[in-house]
This record gives sequence, structure tokens and C-alpha cells, in this order.
Amino acid sequence: MVAHRLLIGLAGLMGAAGVALAAASAHGADASRLASASAMLLFHATAILAVGALLARGLLHGGIGLVAAFGFVIGAALFAGDLTLRQFAGHSLFPMAAPTGGTVMIASWLAVTLAAVVKK
Repeated sequence: MVAHRLLIGLAGLMGAAGVALAAASAHGADASRLASASAMLLFHATAILAVGALLARGLLHGGIGLVAAFGFVIGAALFAGDLTLRQFAGHSLFPMAAPTGGTVMIASWLAVTLAAVVKK
């Protein structure tokens, strides 16, 4: 399915960006924002792959599971993008971008829960 392949590709990009930000955090002065951005990208890249595997096995409601996985992408991109931009450019992506991304990730985790209990 195209959506699943897209999610796998996005998870790969998120993982690569997460590792790059971890390296930048380890080698940069006062780069604690990058460590947080890295963690969110790495954790949620893995979560996307897990949701994809659970969807393929039929263990999650398909539509809700896809919404959750894309929510992980959007939420992590907003959160990590905002922190990274603040670190390197000195300004935010847009007002409340990081909290919005965090809220989307929380909602996505709740969607995973819902996808596990709702019948197909």
C-alpha cells in the first residue's frame, strides 16, 4: 500500500535526522534543544515502523492506525523542527509549534490505543 511505503520512508528520514541531531547535540555548545528534538524523532520513527507492522498483521484498525502514524510524523516534525530552528536560527517555526507538535504526538498515541480496541 502506498501509505505504508510512504510512512516507512518518512520513518527512515526521521531516524536519519534524529541521529544527525544527536551528533550535533553531543558536539555543540548549549545544544540541549537538539537532544530533545533528536529523541522525539528517533522514538517516533520507531513508533511509525511498529504501527506499520501492527497494521500489516491486522492488529490495529486500519484507518485509525494510519491516522496515528501520520500524526507521529506531523507531530515530531513540528516539535523537532521548532526546536532545531530555535537552536540554529534563533526563532521559532511559528508560535506554539513545539507544543502543537507535542499535543499531536500525544493524540496519536491515544489513537494507537483506540486503533487497538476498535473493531475493524
